[in-house]
Amino acid sequence: MIDSNAPKIRTGGPEDVPDILALLDGAVAWLAGQGRTGQWGDQPFSTTPARVEHIEQYGRQPFLIRLAVDAEGRTVGSCVLSEECGAYVPAVAERELYVRNLVTDRTRRGSGIGAALIADAVEEARRRGIGLLRVDCYGGADRKLVAQYRALGFTETEAFEVEQPNGAWPGQVLAIRL
Repeated sequence: MIDSNAPKIRTGGPEDVPDILALLDGAVAWLAGQGRTGQWGDQPFSTTPARVEHIEQYGRQPFLIRLAVDAEGRTVGSCVLSEECGAYVPAVAERELYVRNLVTDRTRRGSGIGAALIADAVEEARRRGIGLLRVDCYGGADRKLVAQYRALGFTETEAFEVEQPNGAWPGQVLAIRL
């Protein structure tokens, strides 16, 4: 039986960057409302030019934007994929598909949007003949985000740190072997 409430997944492009920024702004507000500002701070992505430019880069090659949309066509999640990991992440000596950004509408928390986007990423890796899907995330404080990725089937691999003006940002790489 097909779940009529399940999000549909489609390919996005540069025109979808405002929707991705809106999702990120919502996630920052949600995290800040819980006092969890270590991941992305407390200021909206859309108010920081460097962050906006970073997200705008996803609308260009070599990135693949996959969007989750609801029955009304609203973007409720975004997953950005690339065969290249970020410069701050330990590289691997094999071909991989990398989740460069994953964000969902926090008002729909627990509705399976993230799981649907990760399942789509797994299928994209298989379609490309790639046997490794990796992601990195904030690995500090309560490690709730790491636990969420584990629940989606990922296994923790390397921890890393990125130097920031206000101190080191702790990251965690996770992987799914296909």
